[in-house]
Amino acid sequence: MNNEQVWKDSLEIIKVTVSPAIFSTWFSQTHLVSMEDLSEKAIVEVGCPTSFAKNTIESRYFGLIQDSLSKVMGKKCDLSFIVKSNPKSVNTVEEQNSPLFSVEKDENNTLETLQKARIRPSFTFENFAVSSSNQMAHAAAEAVSRDLGSAYNPLFIWGGVGVGKTHLMVSVGNYVLRKNSNKKVLFCTGEDFTNDIVEGIRNKTTQAFRNKYRKLDLLLIDDIQFIAGKDTIQEEFFHTFNAVTSVGGQIILTSDRPPSEISKLEERLRSRFEAGLIVDIAQPDFELRCAITQIKAREKGVDINSEQVQMIAANSESARKIEGILTRILTEIHIKNVVVTNELIGSMFSKSLETSGKVMRSTPDEVVDVVSKYFQVGKRILLGESRARPIARPRQILMYLLRTHLGIPLEEIGRVVGGRDHTTVMHAVEKISELATADVQIREDILKIKRMV
Repeated sequence: MNNEQVWKDSLEIIKVTVSPAIFSTWFSQTHLVSMEDLSEKAIVEVGCPTSFAKNTIESRYFGLIQDSLSKVMGKKCDLSFIVKSNPKSVNTVEEQNSPLFSVEKDENNTLETLQKARIRPSFTFENFAVSSSNQMAHAAAEAVSRDLGSAYNPLFIWGGVGVGKTHLMVSVGNYVLRKNSNKKVLFCTGEDFTNDIVEGIRNKTTQAFRNKYRKLDLLLIDDIQFIAGKDTIQEEFFHTFNAVTSVGGQIILTSDRPPSEISKLEERLRSRFEAGLIVDIAQPDFELRCAITQIKAREKGVDINSEQVQMIAANSESARKIEGILTRILTEIHIKNVVVTNELIGSMFSKSLETSGKVMRSTPDEVVDVVSKYFQVGKRILLGESRARPIARPRQILMYLLRTHLGIPLEEIGRVVGGRDHTTVMHAVEKISELATADVQIREDILKIKRMV
């Protein structure tokens, strides 16, 4: 059988498996570039008309094509895909009007539109994990995306670092532009807004600045607290706010704190922010961190099992740390050509446990008080001689925190915790370090105590 016949027969098998629209879009313009028929298997190279088609076919239909070729040839097939037009294609105009080219053209146009609006394509509602800590903010953002300027205007989202404020805000812009690319959308940070005003004043181009910001359907500003205390910037934002909202435009803002706690924010701005909907996003709980880990791992192409997902989630306080760990895993895979194991993930966290969280600026007595309060154990009992598990484990966590987060010498910790010797302290630190890598509850206890301190 020649190449053309093999591919024709394979496409016939594929045609009965997928819908006519999918076949017409992805397979009609493909062809078999080369085929090396070995004794036990065949090495096949498939040509695709565009890089977009190649990536889509390879990621979605690799198994289907491989099975179809194997049935036709009666042996196992190793596949590879390249971007190469079919030399036997006779009608270039017809080819360019095919559904495949239309799909790629639409996708490229959408990406260009998103880029102009400074919207990250990967920040969508579909890959935003939802739980009780961010459910309200997610629902509000979805409502705004469906009804700009009417649902909640402005929408003010606040929360700590790495909880997903920016992702959620940008998801609105992504949704709006994919639905209607003619909408005028712009994402910027509070610093960008400030720099644009300064640049406009310096170059006498303030009118261009106003044209850029005041004629938008959707204005997204990240870290709005940055403009507080800057009189000229707040003045300009006040007029921008009024200009956008007065014609039905939507404004979404994020901050690390609610409007009432942003010092040096003008009262007229504060009142406008509070006139809309203010929602907060709390730190993600364990279940949400597991969901975020799965989403990020899928995006990066890192294959990890459920136990490894839980290990990463248990040892990470935020989505950014999860992403950082997955990036490190991906680097290990590419550079060292290793397989992802529990030991590999555990080693990454064990190295960071000693240095993580050294931002605590507390006294040993304050840490003792917090641990005593958290576990509801009296200080005298906590620092006493009891070896019962409900007392011994909190005591070990106390010693671990004093060592790894305050950096106190072992002998000093022993003196603080009831006059124990340094070997006891060392054993406690090693024990909690080991447990914190795999035990979700221990990790949660440590994180909560750190926040209380």
